[in-house]
Amino acid sequence: MTDETPTLSCVTEFIVDCLHKTAPIQETGFPLIRTPNIGKGRFNLDGVYRISQETYDKWTIRAVPQKNDLIMAREAPAGNVAIIKSDEPHCLGQRTVHIRPNPELIDPDFLTYFLVAPRQQAALLKNQIGVHVGHVNMKDIRKLPLEDLPPMEEQMKRAQIISKYDDLIENNKRRIELLEESARQLYKEWFVRFRFPGHEHVKIIDGVPDGWKKTTADQAIEILSGGTPKTKVPDYWNGDISFYTPKDSTNTVYVSDTEKTITSLGLEKCASKLYPKDTLFITARGTVGKLNLAQKPMAMNQSCYALVGKEPVNQIYLFFAMQAGIQQVKSRAVGAVFDAIIKDTFKVIPFVVPPERLIDEFTDYAEPILKQIDCLLSSTEKLTQARDILLPKLMSGEIAV
Repeated sequence: MTDETPTLSCVTEFIVDCLHKTAPIQETGFPLIRTPNIGKGRFNLDGVYRISQETYDKWTIRAVPQKNDLIMAREAPAGNVAIIKSDEPHCLGQRTVHIRPNPELIDPDFLTYFLVAPRQQAALLKNQIGVHVGHVNMKDIRKLPLEDLPPMEEQMKRAQIISKYDDLIENNKRRIELLEESARQLYKEWFVRFRFPGHEHVKIIDGVPDGWKKTTADQAIEILSGGTPKTKVPDYWNGDISFYTPKDSTNTVYVSDTEKTITSLGLEKCASKLYPKDTLFITARGTVGKLNLAQKPMAMNQSCYALVGKEPVNQIYLFFAMQAGIQQVKSRAVGAVFDAIIKDTFKVIPFVVPPERLIDEFTDYAEPILKQIDCLLSSTEKLTQARDILLPKLMSGEIAV
């Protein structure tokens, strides 16, 4: 490498644009990496779209992504970069770029973190185009200057430090998925398949065990609404109250962080209450039907509902019951019932209310699992904060290794 500042194209084997068309998706298959799946270093595959072998072959005709390749988002949000860490096939969705580092010239992990550090992000995004949604063009990506690149050995040392944080964060995510799945399977065993303790001695009447109530969600829950403070009043925003919207929904049981926050004054001036920890939020627009328990008190906007169980239904049972009910309705393909959710939608979501004793037994099993998930989420939040502090300092050389 010369003394001149290298560009991104100088240290890569190729930089390839995606196909600019929408891939047909299906329930299973190869992951289609869209811009929401690209984080700052690693992928977020929660809710990732899937494609068939035939579509995969067509969409990878320019280049087949492989381990240690990078995928960059060109917009929404522009500039995010993640590295492929496994041998699982990946496919580029729209508005993404496929980058293959030259391992003889640059460490792939280091390049990933270097590109998402503030200095490189500023250099990349200064040439964004687009009025409403900014995006970067291929020319600017290829010509992106990479100033002050350290020697290869130092690159690897810097990247390894951040990678350890990302590995711990991903390990926590996997543990959370396994814990939640164990509770979900118990719910299905007891309350869907009706193999609950003592089921051998209970008759099935009208499709449910004797003593159970077969109803719909609207009869078993209280449905509460949200609202948004005026966005043009600064005193209403950037306070210490988390403000849940469909954008904040996750594929795990809890939501811990929100993109926006409001002040106490903002809460007073909007239709939302401050909902307590363990309130169940359901998204009514956008990504419809996502469910999250609030990990802490939160307000919410008008594109969601807050759900509170009526006795004997508690919030833990409610979460899994609503998951099962929504899945059942979707599997029946009841028209366009989930294009958006209104209060009448809850009248078609099936809901079973077992005896309080069984709900309590299920809660005794599930509650410790959810507490473990809560702890893992808190650990992940701390790891993420530490990583985000270290990354720019390591990439700039402010911290020596």
